[in-house]
Amino acid sequence: MCAATEGSGLPDYPFTSRWFEHADGRQHYLDEGTGPPVLMVHGNPAWSYAWRHLVTGLRDAYRCVVPDLLGMGLSERLAAPLPALLAGYQIAALDDLVRHLVDEHGAPDRGWTVAAHDWGGPIALAWACLNAERVDRVVVLNTTVFRFPEHGLPPRWFRLLRLRPVSALAAHSTPGWAYGAARLGVTTPMPAEVRRAFTAPYRRRRHRAALSRFIQDVPLTRADPGWSLLAVVEQMLPALRQIPLLVGWGMRDPVLRPPLADEWQRRFPHARVLRYPEAGHYVLEDARAELVPEIRHFLDTAGRRANVLDAPAPVRPQDGRGERR
Repeated sequence: MCAATEGSGLPDYPFTSRWFEHADGRQHYLDEGTGPPVLMVHGNPAWSYAWRHLVTGLRDAYRCVVPDLLGMGLSERLAAPLPALLAGYQIAALDDLVRHLVDEHGAPDRGWTVAAHDWGGPIALAWACLNAERVDRVVVLNTTVFRFPEHGLPPRWFRLLRLRPVSALAAHSTPGWAYGAARLGVTTPMPAEVRRAFTAPYRRRRHRAALSRFIQDVPLTRADPGWSLLAVVEQMLPALRQIPLLVGWGMRDPVLRPPLADEWQRRFPHARVLRYPEAGHYVLEDARAELVPEIRHFLDTAGRRANVLDAPAPVRPQDGRGERR
């Protein structure tokens, strides 16, 4: 069953809970506002709550579709054993949800913006590559959809955390991963009530199985389940080369470190890359005052399939805030 009741009463989350019945369980999602659709996909150990500020900043002019991945957030938990590659399963489930909204709830077939964070990156951008004719814009926040470059590998402590016994203890048997991310993923501490909301769906052991699996799937070697997925997604990325792309990066992310922002710029020279020197992994928490308006401006002005490869490089400001390269 679902990990928690609907999100009413949570701070800054005045949204209506909606549900989609998958064959494997009921999925919770938000569908707020009207206009061009924006699909926002969270990572691990987050849920749709992590997108609340962006939803509030967009829903007057955009239709914000924000799912909780199956097995996470307020969505129903998946039966054991979990899929061998959880992210691959989530890509298919995401496609099912979008098709449901298009076929039965008036969502347009085209004109989508895809926004992704953390593990939401491989999931949402794989979907975007497979549906590139539907996608007008892409926004990525502290995520990778390519295998880690050697100079951008996660720190040693995270590599140890990926070991199955360690991740099972830290992320499944105990709430340590969920609670730790809410504290270490930001540079400005969350208010206590916000931190409780971030971790609310993961307070009980039976609600945390997906958190552990996502850690184990992080692709650092060929033996990791996620390696083959990212190898395939890398080959599909040219489908996005002429789609406007905005990257927002918290430079004090303890796991997804600054060289990955540079890798996004290298692979997508047309991308607008905003670097926030004092923000952490949850860049929408630490830098929301700057980042939400930047995303809104990007959505308002970036035309579908503009000739982005020929666009001049943006001027880089000198004050280091929201730095562009």
